[in-house]
Formats: sequence, C-alpha cells, structure tokens
Amino acid sequence: MRRPLVCMALAAVLGAAATVALAQPRTASAPAPSANAAGAAPPPDTRQFGVIDWLRRMHEAARQSNYMGTFVVSAATGNLSSARIWHACEADLQVERVEALSGPPRITFRRQDRVQTFFPDKRLIKSERRDTLDVFPNLRGASESQIEALYSAQRLGQGRVAGIEADVVQIAPRDALRYGYRVWSERRSGLIVKLQTLDAAGSVVEQSAFSELQLDAPLSAADMSRMMDDTAGYTVHQTALKRTTAEKEGWALSEVVAGFRPVSCYRRAMAGAQDRDPQQRMLQWTFSDGLATVSLFIEPGPDPLAREDSLMVLGATHTLVRRVTDAAGEGWWVTAVGEVPAQTLDQFVSRLVRTAR
Repeated sequence: MRRPLVCMALAAVLGAAATVALAQPRTASAPAPSANAAGAAPPPDTRQFGVIDWLRRMHEAARQSNYMGTFVVSAATGNLSSARIWHACEADLQVERVEALSGPPRITFRRQDRVQTFFPDKRLIKSERRDTLDVFPNLRGASESQIEALYSAQRLGQGRVAGIEADVVQIAPRDALRYGYRVWSERRSGLIVKLQTLDAAGSVVEQSAFSELQLDAPLSAADMSRMMDDTAGYTVHQTALKRTTAEKEGWALSEVVAGFRPVSCYRRAMAGAQDRDPQQRMLQWTFSDGLATVSLFIEPGPDPLAREDSLMVLGATHTLVRRVTDAAGEGWWVTAVGEVPAQTLDQFVSRLVRTAR
C-alpha cells in the first residue's frame, strides 16, 4: 500500500519482535478530534488553487501530520487489502509503522529513508534504504512548470470520509501516458484521506481510503523509532544497494518518455551472488513525472526460456516483463513496474538500449 501517506508502496504495505507485533500505541483508543473542533484553524480559501497549490499542500500534510488509522486499498478487479498505520513527526524526524491486516503477518517501519519489515512468523527482518518516492504526491522528477504541463486540477466540492470533512479535487492528465486522480483531502491540513485512480475513460481502477482516522494523534516518533530498532530474537537481512547511474552501467533510453525524468539508479547483487560480477547484478532505474513513478529492473537473461514475456495488472499497477537483446547478442530480462497505463511501460522498455561501456 502506498498512497497519500508515507506508506510502503504497493510495493509495500508490505514489524517488530513478537511483543512489538502485538503492541498497540497507548493512545490507540483515544477518540478522534473533530476537524471542526473549537479553536481549530479555519480551512484555507482554496477557490483559486491551481494544481501545484493542491499538490504542494497534500505533500506537506503527508510529511508533517501525526495520524493513525485503518487504510484500505481496493481494485476494480476485486482485490482488497488493508493496513493499520501510525505516522509521527517531530521536527525533521518522520517515523511510520504499517501493520498489514491482509495476507501474511508483517509490520513495516520507516524512519526517513530506512525501511525495516518484520515477519513475525519467520523471525526475519528485511532492512533496506529507499528513496521517498512512494509519498503521493511525491513531487520529484519534475519542476512545478513541468507538472502543470502534465496535469490540471479542478475542485469538485466537498465530502466526508471516515467522518472527516474534505475538499474533493480532480487531477486530470493532459495525455494518455498517465492516470488521473480524484482526491479527498482534509480541509484544514490537506492530508489525503481518500484517493481514486482513474483511467482514460474516467473509470476507477483503484481506490484507497481511511475507514477510520485519528488526526493530530499524540504519537511519539522517538517511541516508534525504539520499536523499530528492537530486533532482539530476529535475523536481520540487510539489502545492499549501491547508488550508480544508468550510464555507468551501460544503459540509456533512445528517446525520453514524455514527462518522465530519471530520479535514482541503484544496483544490487542477485541472490547468492557477488556484486563484483556484472552478470549477477540487477539494476533498478526509477523515473517520475512528479506524481507517477516507473521503475525498470534489468538483469542478465542468458536463458530465453527462463521465463516468458508478460503483462500483469493489479489495480492501478502494471508490470511488464520482456526479454531484450543487445547488439552483441546478449539477452537481458527487463521488468517495468508503475502505476501508469500499460502503453507507458511499453514505451520505456521499447526505448531501452544497451550502450558501449
């Protein structure tokens, strides 16, 4: 689950010693304060907001708010998942705890760019560093003028989600390479409380929303950080990522995909291999248009029968797997993943070229 908050990307929802896994913050049962409580700051006048005004407000709310609640993601195909989320901020420190309520038990903590996922059944922790690309909107990879060239925004009115008063905003793409969004954002802070991802016909392909939410929750980032660091009784598996560039690794795009800019590139050794062996390394090259994100995973593929070309869909996320062959006849498997239409991934993969190193 990713979405409005600093959640672990659908790629995520994706913690703690047995005692931590069962623990709930002491304030979990506290009643949610009303958005219209006496003394609360009045909501801003948003009538003249443009797309950047809305996105900047939502982005800052996701980074600066304390909240806790139950978050549900549903797809048009019927897939449903949910998680319990605690998000705390103290100055520049952000800590988030996401406990999956669907699928295998797991709790994911995130502190700044450090992510640790606890699997209580296996007594295993997977630890890694991630760029903060899974905040919606992430506002990375494009300037404000570029985002305005790609998207427009229209205020549709007001609504209520989990008892929270919200502004309803439509964010529409200006081309067919990206999805549109219908967003409910809490009127005072701008925190996204519901998000619908829309295809070119305006149909909802995925929806995520809080089923219950406590704003301004009295959470302690320091306490949550200590829970994250309590790894006693667990085996910690550290994922080693090395920052690099596509150019250094011998890859390029023959032509840019409109609106998308590269924002990060990492390589990692494949399971049981050494990073120094280039035939045993996977490359992750990530692009963003400021809202949507696409990642290309490139790995050696000498055996054309090892897998098949395929296209998979889960809600708004498409995954395209394709084998490509370079000028020297070497084969590579490319997996493109993103919450974008399938044609966008096809453009990325078809324009990927191997360069001389």
